[in-house]
Amino acid sequence: MNKTAVYRKEHFNSAHRLHNPLLSEAENIALYGKCNNPYYHGHNYELVVKVTGMVDEISGYVIDTKMLSNLIREYVIEIFDHKNLNLDTEAFKMLNPTTENIARVIYDILREKINQQFELKIFLYETERNYVEYPA
Repeated sequence: MNKTAVYRKEHFNSAHRLHNPLLSEAENIALYGKCNNPYYHGHNYELVVKVTGMVDEISGYVIDTKMLSNLIREYVIEIFDHKNLNLDTEAFKMLNPTTENIARVIYDILREKINQQFELKIFLYETERNYVEYPA
């Protein structure tokens, strides 16, 4: 087997507020605590994109990491970095920007841009100790 995984790590900073409009203020505070702050709060997100596929016999690559980096930068970092996810991005106008949802949105964005022959997985670190893997 020549199947290999390639990982690309990137970084972005974003603010957000976890809030469900279907819940009362008290229920939101009970559920999200400090993350429900009406003035928002921020994270230094670490993003790891895993692409798995067969190594190309000619190039020796699974995927060109420079091309992968450019895709991530253009379609993820430029959209989310130094933004308020709730206010500044279309993806989270109606979607609660939990780490789980952010990872899923990033996956959906990149899945459209990366050849379907490759398996794609997103790892999004909200903190050093808390991260999400999508799809699991």
